[in-house]
Parts: sequence; C-alpha cells; structure tokens
Amino acid sequence: MPVTLVSDVIVPEIFSPYVRKETEEKAAFYRSGIIAPSPELTQFLAGGGITYNMPTWQDLANDAENVATEAVGVMLGGAAVTPSIIRTYNEVAVRLTRTKQYAASQLSKFLSGSDPMAAIASFVGHYEARRLQAATLAVLAGVFADNDAAPTGDDTHTAGDLTFDASGSGFVASVTNFTAENLFDAMQTAGDSQGDFRVLAVHSAVYNRMRKNNLIDFKQDSVTGAPLETFQGLELVVDDGMPFTGNVYHSYIFAPGALQIGWGSVDRESEVAWLSDAGAGLGGEVLFRRWMYSIHPMGHAYIGAASLGGPANTTLEAAASWSRRCPERKQVKIARLITREA
Repeated sequence: MPVTLVSDVIVPEIFSPYVRKETEEKAAFYRSGIIAPSPELTQFLAGGGITYNMPTWQDLANDAENVATEAVGVMLGGAAVTPSIIRTYNEVAVRLTRTKQYAASQLSKFLSGSDPMAAIASFVGHYEARRLQAATLAVLAGVFADNDAAPTGDDTHTAGDLTFDASGSGFVASVTNFTAENLFDAMQTAGDSQGDFRVLAVHSAVYNRMRKNNLIDFKQDSVTGAPLETFQGLELVVDDGMPFTGNVYHSYIFAPGALQIGWGSVDRESEVAWLSDAGAGLGGEVLFRRWMYSIHPMGHAYIGAASLGGPANTTLEAAASWSRRCPERKQVKIARLITREA
C-alpha cells in the first residue's frame, strides 16, 4: 500500500506557522491570557545574547507631600526643598532554544487517508503546546521557590508573601483541602490588587474536589461560544503538570499578563532529512523541529546558569535561578494556594 512520506507533505513556509498557531491554540495557559505576547521580548530574540535586561520604572514612593508655607526659598537665602526621585529596577529575561526530531517510521502510520499535513501539525502542535506549558510551570516553580526562601542580593521580598498554605500536617475536611475561603486567603496576599486576578490553574485532583463540592460555574466564551468553567469569576485551567507531592497540591492564581512571551525565529524551523543508511540501506526520513522563545515572569530577573541554548526546565524551576526585583508584592500578579486533598 502506498505510504505518504513526511517529505511529501512538509512545506516549511506553510508548516512552521501552522504548528505555531496550533501550539498557541492548544496551550491552555496561552489561551487564558496568563501569558501575554511581548514585542519587546520578540525583538530581544531577534538579536544576540542569552539574557536580556529590562530596566523598569518603579512607582513613585508614597511619602508625604509638602505643606505650602510662606518660607523664603533657596534663591532668596532660605532652606532648599528636597525633591523626591524616581527609581528603576532591572528585570532579566532568558532565551530558550529547543529542538525535537521525529523519525518517519513513527509518523507514517498517521499519514494515510486524511490530510497528512494537518495530522502532522496536530500531533506536533499538541506536543509543543505541552512543552510550552511545561516550561511555563518550570518558570513559576522557580519563582515560588525563590519566594519561599529568604531574600538575597537585590531581592527584597518577604519570604512566602505570594502563598497561602492551608495544607497542614494532615487532612482535615473543609480545612486543608480546596475551599472558597482558602482561595480568598491566597488572593488576599495581593491586598487590594487581588481584583486583578482572572485565572485559576489547578491540578485535576483539585478540580475533582471542586466538582464534588459543586464549586464550578459555567459561562459562554464570547468569541467561540464554547462553555468556560469558572470559580468565583476566575477562569479555570486544569493541568496535571501543576506541582504536587503526595496529596499536597499547588494551585496558581493569575492576573492577565502575569507572564510574557516572545517568539524567536530560527533558520529552518521545520526540516526533513533523508537518511540513506536507515533501514539497512532502504532509507528513512527524520522531521526536525526547532523553536525559540522567552517566557518571563513580570517583576523578576533570571539569575541562573544558562548554556548557549538557554537553561533546561530543571534549571528554570530552581530557586537560585530567579530574583524578585519589583519592590512591592502587589506588583507581582500571581499567587499560590497549597492544599491537602484526601
């Protein structure tokens, strides 16, 4: 029976943008608005360097204003008025360059009958969406690990100020598990900025608890018409990549744009190579995928090690890889709830 080969259907100029679109549409974190496209990061990726410095203006200090008087100013020999100043802090983003290869013998069974281009793009798009979310979760794990530790260097955060931990030392129904009260306490870590939160990301085990307790509401997506699951007005994202140890689970709450992403371009994002010596000389094909991006948690600096291709996910999730640079907790648009489920 004739078999459609990878090289018969891969047209890189069409295939690569198609896979990018598939990836963005299938990645729940991307769709929810947690990750916002950043022209600045995309511009960084078009140039050189592994890391990128982003000086950011601090808000004006909330110190007291002056009370007007009749005092003579310095020009007439009086006391000088001391003006306030505006300060900056420096965020640092990091380049992530990734590759993946697929042998034709593994893909060929999917490539007969229907549209082979769509089949390949769908499978590759699903994979790259999962890897995008894995990198996102690694970045967040590193940010929270840094926040759990005492601040060092330019980092001036209060340890644990992004988290409400209800897990305790053992399960207690309606106390240690996911509840509305525990969620509200996690949101309260952001004070009067908690109204910015729009998205709640949970593990499926926590989601199951929410369903059992009838905590989930439904509304219709204004664009697609598809049903959206919500809780207390927060859009739900369910992903089994969310951190957990035993029956202790981490849930994340986000404001839109809490993370930013830039996409880079690489030569030959998609390429098919013919391997003459494969199959004992019968030949074979390999599909190569190459992509580049930068996922940046706002208000933070990447300070970890990085190879020329950027850090691996295991490095991104390390506390030593991140430093919070914005001076106020309210400026960090994420929060974490830790619960213990039965």
